[in-house]
Amino acid sequence: MTIRVLLVDDQTLIRAGFRVLIDSAPDMEVVGEAASGGEAIDLARRCRCDVILMDIRMPGGDGLAATRAITADESLAGVRILILTTFEIDEYVFQALRAGASGFLGKSVEPAELLAAIRQVERGDALLSPKATRSLIEHFLDQPEPGPGIAPERVSALTAREREVVGLVAEGLSNDEIAERLVVAPLTVKTHANRAMVKLGARDRAQLVVMAYQTGLARPRVPPLRAGPVAEGR
Repeated sequence: MTIRVLLVDDQTLIRAGFRVLIDSAPDMEVVGEAASGGEAIDLARRCRCDVILMDIRMPGGDGLAATRAITADESLAGVRILILTTFEIDEYVFQALRAGASGFLGKSVEPAELLAAIRQVERGDALLSPKATRSLIEHFLDQPEPGPGIAPERVSALTAREREVVGLVAEGLSNDEIAERLVVAPLTVKTHANRAMVKLGARDRAQLVVMAYQTGLARPRVPPLRAGPVAEGR
């Protein structure tokens, strides 16, 4: 199956580079280009893409607003959005994930990594760069009440193992890493994560990370305090 990709960036040269790279992959094709968030919404509805590479800062409607509109459209439920930007800072990470993005990468990503990311997001898996994951956690460290709560009955429906897996997903661990820690098969981890997503109403693993912190299933680890310099003579 060919993965249909929509490019959204206000810089023509960047879109051209992405198009060459993506069209060179045997399992992908670029089906449209947009220079603003508004254009992206219209094209997403017309070209029936699978994955959208979305910039954040653009004139004529930014990527965050476009992401919210696209993920809220039931007719586009199968579309995955991969945020690709130079602004890899905590507030953008948080807003992009809350808006419904499935992944977040800096534009400095290597070509092979970008193609792998598109495939990963198209499968429905979350994709966060290590820096993005750290930024998300730091955001919650600064917010004692991280966003609106999830219905308690949804959380209580999770099994003990599902809660454990959700917590590890929120730490940024892959299925293989979680499987190694829990001494189970990666497929078992994926099954628990998928069941947790259904019970919590998460559209994918990226949203599951946000919900994990909102519900308290995961808690940011506060970094240890650093000792200050010792005064001489003491």
